[in-house]
Amino acid sequence: MTTEPEQILEDNLLTQLISLGYEKAIIKDETDLLSNLKTQLEKHNKISLSENDFKQILNFISKGNVFEKAKILRDRVPFVNDKGEDKTIELINQTHWCKNEFQVTQQVSMEGKYKNRYDVTILINGLPLVQIELKRRGIELKEAFNQINRYKRHSFASGNALFQYVQIFGISNGVNTKYYANNSIKKLNYKQTFFWADEKNKLITQLSKFADVFLEPCHIAKMITRYVVLNESFRALMVLRPYQYYATEAIVETVEKRSGNGYIWHTTGSGKTLTSFKASQIITRIPKVHKVVFVVDRKDLDYQTTKEFNSFSKGSIDGTNNTKALVDQFADTNIKLIVTTIQKLNTAISKNRYNGTMEQLQDKRMVFIFDECHRSQFGDTHQRIVTYFKNIQLFGFTGTPIFEKNSLTKKSVKKTTKSLFNKCLHKYVITDAIKDENVLKFSIEYIRTFKRKDTKHGVSDVDIEVEDIDRAEVMDAPERLDKITEYIIANHHRKTHNKEYTSIFCVSSIDTLIEYYNILHLKKEKNKHNLKVATIFSYQANEEDRDAIGSFEDEEFLTAAEPKTSYSTDATLRVSNTTVADQTKYRHSREYLDEFIGHYNKEFGTNYTTKDSQSFYNYYNDIARRVKNKQIDVLLVVNMFLTGFDSKALNTIYVDKNLKYHGLIQAYSRTNRILDERKSQGNVVCFRNLKYATDEAIKLFSNIDAKEDIIIKPYEEYVAKFNEAFIELIQIAPTVNSVNSLQTEEDEMAFVKAFRELMRLKNVLSTFTEFTFEDLAMPEQGFEDYKSKYLDLFDKVRSNNLKEKVSILQDIDFELELIHRDEINVAYILRLLADLKDKKPEEQEKEKQRIVDIIAGDTQLRSKKELIERFILENLPHIEDADDISDEFEVYVNKERIKAIKAMSEEENLDSNKLERLIGDYLFTEKQPLRDDVISMMNNRPALKERRSTAERITSKIVKFVETFISGIAG
Repeated sequence: MTTEPEQILEDNLLTQLISLGYEKAIIKDETDLLSNLKTQLEKHNKISLSENDFKQILNFISKGNVFEKAKILRDRVPFVNDKGEDKTIELINQTHWCKNEFQVTQQVSMEGKYKNRYDVTILINGLPLVQIELKRRGIELKEAFNQINRYKRHSFASGNALFQYVQIFGISNGVNTKYYANNSIKKLNYKQTFFWADEKNKLITQLSKFADVFLEPCHIAKMITRYVVLNESFRALMVLRPYQYYATEAIVETVEKRSGNGYIWHTTGSGKTLTSFKASQIITRIPKVHKVVFVVDRKDLDYQTTKEFNSFSKGSIDGTNNTKALVDQFADTNIKLIVTTIQKLNTAISKNRYNGTMEQLQDKRMVFIFDECHRSQFGDTHQRIVTYFKNIQLFGFTGTPIFEKNSLTKKSVKKTTKSLFNKCLHKYVITDAIKDENVLKFSIEYIRTFKRKDTKHGVSDVDIEVEDIDRAEVMDAPERLDKITEYIIANHHRKTHNKEYTSIFCVSSIDTLIEYYNILHLKKEKNKHNLKVATIFSYQANEEDRDAIGSFEDEEFLTAAEPKTSYSTDATLRVSNTTVADQTKYRHSREYLDEFIGHYNKEFGTNYTTKDSQSFYNYYNDIARRVKNKQIDVLLVVNMFLTGFDSKALNTIYVDKNLKYHGLIQAYSRTNRILDERKSQGNVVCFRNLKYATDEAIKLFSNIDAKEDIIIKPYEEYVAKFNEAFIELIQIAPTVNSVNSLQTEEDEMAFVKAFRELMRLKNVLSTFTEFTFEDLAMPEQGFEDYKSKYLDLFDKVRSNNLKEKVSILQDIDFELELIHRDEINVAYILRLLADLKDKKPEEQEKEKQRIVDIIAGDTQLRSKKELIERFILENLPHIEDADDISDEFEVYVNKERIKAIKAMSEEENLDSNKLERLIGDYLFTEKQPLRDDVISMMNNRPALKERRSTAERITSKIVKFVETFISGIAG
């Protein structure tokens, strides 16, 4: 082979894209880019542009940052032609996305702070809208991501800043391929990169397959024009993930074909709001649809959804403050998209005073989309809606569908999600989301909260399962509640990484909540903790109904799943005879809430009250905001905030209530939103034994055997992993001081990666209550000492950014993340050879043999044994400077590679050009050549009976060639 593996990857991708319909463009620099842009805009708009016309257009489109350019891309660009006429041109056809001009080019050079060359660029109508950066196989994919970050800093804004029009980035090392949206943020988060997948959520990681599916001209144009969302709140671009894409497509297709109703099962935390918004937005553009009505079941979700929808498309909806406003929106023909609560919708179709307006809509074709469709669709309201409107389609979104097993029987009928919404249009369950790293796993701890004396057997302090007892006198005993609060105070800093994150504490009733709050508040006044505790619950005048208020589901859904066992009345319980209910029955819950809100007002300088509904609603929203901003440490609730509330800053939930099925998964899922590398899992601390209920919920809402994929492994396994990672670290740097002696940037990179893995594991371990460094092979001081060296390297890279030289360490992320790394590879051998040069002659032979033994003992290096040994024998003695060894080896391998190609061609009588192409295809697709392809490059075709054996022999030689000269070779 005469070219390097990364170049092969690039060339093959270019060839594949051309075969998919892209026109190849030769663009070396910005001058070529501008010339091509003028030509393509003229072609797309079927217009001839004068130099002055183009200058005006260029001035207009060169303004703004990435977000502003994304808006310009989707609008028409004005100019005044030479005749003085006002004209506009289109940059991209958003309606008929296939009707654009598609080109591909490679190695475009742009010079800003530094000169950079970009690998593969896809141009649509002359604008660079997709940029793909490649790394050779074996290189960490994140290096390509970090390289793009560097380009964003150094050169994307240079010249006329046309590379700021890039909408989607692609990164690949051939084996793994991901995509993500461009943004103005200087350093994007690697967590926002995604694999593409098929409709069944099977990942498409291999570059050639990704190119066939994702980069196909019509599809990539569709992704850009339809499935890139401009978030106004963050002034950022968002691109849909594959499951969001397939769900939206399925809904739109169902509407266009008028083929009934359906529901989307996307697990909690997977971005349901964005999916539902995009589906709603597209449907509003279907002329035959009169309105799209997005229905939620609580006022807070109404507010939250309206805010989020408007952030995706500014002014897309006007929130309905009351039923009259909702009816007015139904009557307004200019309003296509409505967000409202099911309660207001029910009032609008039930009250006589609205009949005049609403009856006119009964036969209009409308689409209703229900958020979290399991919560509010099982009563009479659903039936009332479908009976009232005669020409509607219904679609539901849920992360936790209702099946027969977890259904609620009403009037002897079991209602399920399927019975109400017909078929499931797309499924993306919790195991899919965890596998794709779109949500976190759960770390679940079950804490025993009491013991009992077994008088029958004369044994005291025998463990008792929490589910054995469900009596208020036990579960609400002051001693028990006090011990639980002490546990939370003692462990909260550990669970939340020293209050870097926040928590929810959910309890069984308002009475219990009041008691917990008072205990926590009293302990704070006594300086026993510094946690900021807030609470909220609903109330009503009828205190007998108190426990049901604020419930987001019927109590039947939330009670424990497992069968009750008998409770021995002989047990002597260490509890008080005074129950919480006894202590609180003389005071209305609203009085307590006002008292607690008073504490909140004092803490945060606010002025909320329960005296009017708006102030209480504002209090709710303020709590939500402060939890998201990490200003509240523990939010104490009964049911509120356990569903529909998303906060990436929340990582822990304390549970002292019985939960079941969808209620359990919804509650746990408050903790598992992806945020950063430190937030490695959602922490669930159960003060009741919900293990059976948890196992049942996981079985129901994921794959039947998926528990290991959802729940963090036991503490002991992470201890073992940490100790293994420590051994790997000391192989690179045996002592802290040996970090100073690392010779090359590759050595430093290996240390960074190895210690980064240790940090990741320690991060997980530190959330376990029983964690202590005494369980680890590495002492705590040693960990801190190595961390200092790690941070020194970070500072070194940061200071090197000011220099002209670009360090390879700049493409290494100093964060906590699981990565693939090779211990023994060619680079490692070359370092040994460099060390060999400095040794005395009598030591060299012994060291050479050690190197040969290492090569023979490693599976990857074994195929290169002869190649490396020959280099040691023939070339090493003639290299004077050890620093030249790596470069000399590269030259040597290239020569041997060319000789091997020539030898194979002569031995098998093959066309050498076809052989190189075939090897390139094998590298690109990772699929061994077909027999016909092998035979086609032979100058003399063998007889039919010999073709199979001949093709197998040549294929074997090709595989060996790749293993010897390409796989694992630096290039």
